Order: sequence, then C-alpha cells, then structure tokens
Amino acid sequence: MGVNKAALRKSNRPAKDDRFLISFVKLFLAEPGCKASQGWVVSRLPLYMAPLFLLFLAPTLLTACGDNAINSSGSPLALRKPYEDKVLRINLGTEPPGLDWHTSTDSTSFDVVSNLMVGLTQYTNDLEVKPSCAASWDVLDGGRRYLFHLRDGVTWTDGKPVTAYDFEFAWRRLLKPETAAQYAFFLYDIEGARDFNTGKIRDFSKVGLKAIDAKTFEVKLSKPAAYFIYLTAFCPTFPQRKDIVEQFGDRWTEPEHLVTNGPFKLAKWQHEYKIELDANEKFFEGRPALSKIKMFMVPEASTAFALYENNELDFVDNRSFSTPDVERYRSSPEYRNFPLLRAYYLAFNVSKKPFDDVRVRKAFAMAINRNVFPKILRRGERPTNSWIPPALGGDGCGLSFDVAAARRLLSEAGFPGGKGFPETKLLYPNREDVRLVVEATQDELKRNLGVKIDLVNQEWKVYLATTRKDPPQMFRDSWGADFPDPETFMNLFTTFNGNNHTRWHSQDYDNLIEQAEGEQDKEKRKALYQKADVMLCRDAVPIVPAYLATQNIMVKPWVKGIAVNPLDFQFFKTVEVGESNK
Repeated sequence: MGVNKAALRKSNRPAKDDRFLISFVKLFLAEPGCKASQGWVVSRLPLYMAPLFLLFLAPTLLTACGDNAINSSGSPLALRKPYEDKVLRINLGTEPPGLDWHTSTDSTSFDVVSNLMVGLTQYTNDLEVKPSCAASWDVLDGGRRYLFHLRDGVTWTDGKPVTAYDFEFAWRRLLKPETAAQYAFFLYDIEGARDFNTGKIRDFSKVGLKAIDAKTFEVKLSKPAAYFIYLTAFCPTFPQRKDIVEQFGDRWTEPEHLVTNGPFKLAKWQHEYKIELDANEKFFEGRPALSKIKMFMVPEASTAFALYENNELDFVDNRSFSTPDVERYRSSPEYRNFPLLRAYYLAFNVSKKPFDDVRVRKAFAMAINRNVFPKILRRGERPTNSWIPPALGGDGCGLSFDVAAARRLLSEAGFPGGKGFPETKLLYPNREDVRLVVEATQDELKRNLGVKIDLVNQEWKVYLATTRKDPPQMFRDSWGADFPDPETFMNLFTTFNGNNHTRWHSQDYDNLIEQAEGEQDKEKRKALYQKADVMLCRDAVPIVPAYLATQNIMVKPWVKGIAVNPLDFQFFKTVEVGESNK
C-alpha cells in the first residue's frame, strides 16, 4: 500500500513534497511512541497530499502513536514528553558513503566515526590535543621521532585490549596502495611512507612506524612537522582490528561485525534511513551520559527542520537549517552561530576544455562577485578570494572581482562576449544551500561574461564518486580543516593528494608546500604558505575560493553539552538529554 509518486510527478507537483511524505512517514511509523499529531502533519503537507496522507495512515494512527492515542473510554491519554530520555536525535542529511575510516573522506561519515572511535590523541573543543589511547608520548631526535605509550584499560567493544599492533596494522593498511585511501598522504611525513604508498618500495620494514610492544608505538619522521601530533586525533589514523577487517572483508563495518573503541558502538544501520549508536559500557573514560544516538538521513533541509520544530529532532545544523528558517529563528534562545575553518570553492578540471586555458579560469574567477554568497545564504558567511583562511594566516591574495578584466581575458581566449563558449556543466551535491550558491554563480557568469552554464546535481555518494573518478569541467566543492594549521588547506592541491580532483599539479607548488612543512621558523613558514596561496589563487587558478562558512545550529532546551568547534567535529560523548537540563 502506498502513494503513486510517478502519477503525482506527471501532474507537475514537486518531487520534494513526495520526499517529505516518505521521510515523515518513516519517522512517524518507525519510531516508538511517535509524538506527531495528525493535525500538524496535515498542516505541513501541500493540500493535494493531505488526503493521501490520511488514507495511508488511518489504520495506524491509533496504534503508532501509543502515548497520544485515545483510550477505550474516549479520553485522551497523557501526552508524551517532547524528547526521549538519554536519547539524542539528529539528522545526518544523507547516507554516509561508508564507515571505513581509511576510505571515507566526507564529513558525514566522519561525524559517525568520530563518535565510534578514538585515536592516540583527541581534540578538545578549543582544538588542543590531549591524550586518548596514548597516555603520553615522547618527542625525540629534534621532532623526528615519536614514542606513544598506550594507557591501560582501553578495550574494543568485544572486550579485547587496544594495542600498539592495532595502530601498526591500521597505519600500514592506510598506506597500502591497494587500499586506495585518499588520506594516505596524512602519513607522508613518516620515513618511507610515500614511497611505500606509491609502490616505489614494497618492504614495509623500511617505513618508519612499528609497534615495539603491545604498549609502545614508534613513529619516525623524515623531517620535523609541527602539525604531526594533530594528525593522531583525526579519523584516518584511528586503530583497526586486523582479524575483523580480514575476516569480513567489505562488510567489516556492518553493525554485526564492527568493533570500536570509542564512547558509542554501532547498533543499527538502516541504509538510507537511520543509524543508531548505543553507549559503549566499556569506554575507558566511562559510559557516556547518552544511552543512544539516532542519526536520521533526511536530505531536504526544510523537511528536517519541520521535524525539529515538531520535537522529532533534538539538534540540527546547516544540513537541516535553510536560510528562511535561520531568518525566522535568529533571535531564538535555541539558535547559535559559529565561525568555521571550512571554505567553499568552485573547482575546474584543468584537463578538460576550455578550462585547460588559464585565461578562461582567471576570467571566471574575476567575473564572480563573492559578496553575493553571504547575501543569499544570510548565515554570517565571509567572502574570500584566497585559500588559506585569515585565522590561519591567509591575506586575501587571490583575484578580485573585475568584470572588465574578466571580459578581456575571455576574449583573448577566443570567446568574446561569451560567443562560441562550449557547453559547460557545473556539478554540485544535492543540498538546498548549495543550490542557492551554484544558481548565483550561474547568474554571475551569464550576466558578466555572457556564458551559459548548465547545473547538474547528484546525490551525495554519487557526487563524491563522480568527482573522484571523472570530474566534470566545473564542480562546486568544499574543504573543512582536518587540523588547525594552514597545511591542511595547502596540502589539498599537491600532486599526491587523493582529494585533489582538479587534475592540476605543479612541481613548484609541491616544493613550496614541502619546504613549508619542515620549516621551524613560524614567520618563514607563514610566508612560504602565502607564496603558495598566490600561486594557487592568482597564477594557476584551478579553483575559485568563494566564502568561509559558519555553522548554524538549533538545540532543544532539554539538551545539554552540544558544542561546536572551528573544525566542525561533532563529539557527543558529554551530551545529556533529559528534564534536568531544561
């Protein structure tokens, strides 16, 4: 029994209404003791869908919403609380492409993994690094050698101890060429790591990392790297269990197989619908205050926010918080806004015409007025024309908005007034705020250069696969800092970085970044990164930086402990949900 969506679309009704109904019915029927009222549901639906909703749910309304039902005497039962004790309900926005922290690269997957796992170290919300699996560490040989000493009492969810051998296996797997891990470059500062990852050497004993014993993990760097300790707190460097990975192959991250060492464990994964995490009773820091986290996958921001308004979600962020809703709730005590170390940009595939011509890329960069983006998004974004954020030493070195210069360059490239410009597609992930940005970009290029751009959107997992395997001429992308250092931004566009999908590479740029990585003088290091930023954003222009993001959240009054940091990592181990928090 269901709704004929194909028939509805033939009558030109928007597909997003269908998705709203599907998403809401899933929550309505699947969650125990649902709290939605029939009147509210009907009021949120378009008129043509209300009868369909009532027809679909009529047989289940009295049984699905147990605590809101009518008893046999005809009197309403006591209404449920608007929350579930010790349960946090959030929206991921989309299905995580995967939970293998070696092959994942996206924030959705990492938001899940960061609550399932911990590494040698961990971040505080003020971005300091503190001990985690490692109780302490020694920095030796002028910063070229680290000895991590694992603490007692750290176990996996099946009760086995976490050992240095789990880190050795994980880091080796991250570097193995057959893993095809885009974050393998994280370990390139280690002796022999790059050569092993690129297949130049096959003998892993020549790589500078090993478990000396169960409690001691040794790492040898080819040169000092001021940011190295930050890497040990981020998902790709977390430990893994050799027996689990090898026994279950591609299915080792499914709930029935996955073992973890963090504050929560994977209890349920209903693909395209919901992930559930349960508290890990064996977590070495103690059982978290929450007993469960429910992570839904509602792609439409307006739909997800409606669920928040109806107390079906306890916390929402940018994925579920559209511009109109931000405008309405800006003065609410539940609303908060935080600056992020996350940059959004327009990327070119420089191997595809006409963007193999740097003049075309520069023309596009100068034809886009970046001040437009904060105006349409209205969430406190900051326009930028350089890649390094100001908080990490960026100085606005990129190309500025200059329509006359942009038109001259496009004419020199053979497309005066946009005439003869080839068909060009701009790919973007299916999200409402991103759609606003690419539509504004399309309009700027049409108005200022006379160039027509076709917009193409894809579901998140498909978009990631496309940009990885065969990037189109243009695509909208973003990068959030993995650690608080300019290296996390500038390394992205080196030749060997698996997340560089522009097909642009430069030995001079690579050399600059490598020099900056090993420079111990802070001012000299800053100058090297700024020089590389000029090369990236003014000279070669494989990307057009657009704006720096903010995180906008809404938190229900019965939730305590939600914190946002500039890296936008979401840690829920100290969150509490219940009456005492109001």
